[in-house]
Amino acid sequence: MNTTYHTILKNSDFVIPENCLAIKTIDMHTGGEPLRIIVDGFPELKGNSVLEYRRDIKENYDYLRTSLMFEPRGHADMYGCILVPPNDDQADFGILFMHNEGYSTMCGHAIIAISTLAAKMNWIILKEGENELKIDAPCGRIHSFVTIKENEITGVRFHCVPSFVVGLDRVVTVPGFGEITYDLAYGGAFYAYVDLKKNNLNLNLTDKDYRAIIQAGIAIKEAVHNQDNQIIHPFEDDLSFLYGTIFIDSPQDAKNHSRNVCVFAEGEVDRSPTGSGVSGRIAIEKARNTISENQSITIESITGSTFNCSLISEKDFGPFQAVIPQVEGTAYVTGKNTFIIDPLDPMKDGFILR
Repeated sequence: MNTTYHTILKNSDFVIPENCLAIKTIDMHTGGEPLRIIVDGFPELKGNSVLEYRRDIKENYDYLRTSLMFEPRGHADMYGCILVPPNDDQADFGILFMHNEGYSTMCGHAIIAISTLAAKMNWIILKEGENELKIDAPCGRIHSFVTIKENEITGVRFHCVPSFVVGLDRVVTVPGFGEITYDLAYGGAFYAYVDLKKNNLNLNLTDKDYRAIIQAGIAIKEAVHNQDNQIIHPFEDDLSFLYGTIFIDSPQDAKNHSRNVCVFAEGEVDRSPTGSGVSGRIAIEKARNTISENQSITIESITGSTFNCSLISEKDFGPFQAVIPQVEGTAYVTGKNTFIIDPLDPMKDGFILR
């Protein structure tokens, strides 16, 4: 009898040393896009609003973002979030998003996932039918809806913040790519939308062109950032930056409306159709009079996953005629982790190789 082997079977619970930090997470995905939800072990953030918590984590705990998002615990395309107190008692909770570059202002796939988890974990009192969650994101209050039928989740959707178009058919010169036509719109974050039908870009929006998509997305984002001086949120300076490039093309599945592939942050590629991105798409479709109120379109991603998107209403938002988009998708739990951050580990803060 191999006594070492049997000892291993009986003693497989690793005891975390007292000098180490242990952070617990629940991991999910929405349409293939990961979400690492921090549920315990993170230092308490200071502030009186979600934007203030966002500033505190950026200034004081960014090393923990890199520890959890970067290798060896994560990877270059990892995405995460942490729950914080809401802006006021009218909301259920606040949320901060994180990725390989920093902290985004809105994330639709994360809203769908956290709403799903809130129902599965009984963080909210559930009833048969529709259950509303009010979530304070850095971009504002998001209303999400979880539908329950016979104790099962049958649908998750959210209403985004007011989404608007800054300009259509703008032109920017991109080194290595020439003149690119794009739309600039906001759906909780600002994106440059590049329709391949209007541009001479030799791209196929599938995984076969993954690296080429990243290269083009980064170059276009940088060029638009340097040229376009209208990436300004009407109310919050913290929201006034270009988050990414979204490429648009015909769908691979003829039942769908179109395909979205988003390159954001430091060259991350969204595996989902991008919740904030399709919110801006609804604003663009409305500006072009190609969608009407309560009309639904299905937008697919690089993985073939889909979000059903619709226009709920219109409203004035500062100088813009904005829309309230609705986005519906599905999320799943993939695991739970206790990550150990050893102060003696020279790679405790993480690294990225792409």
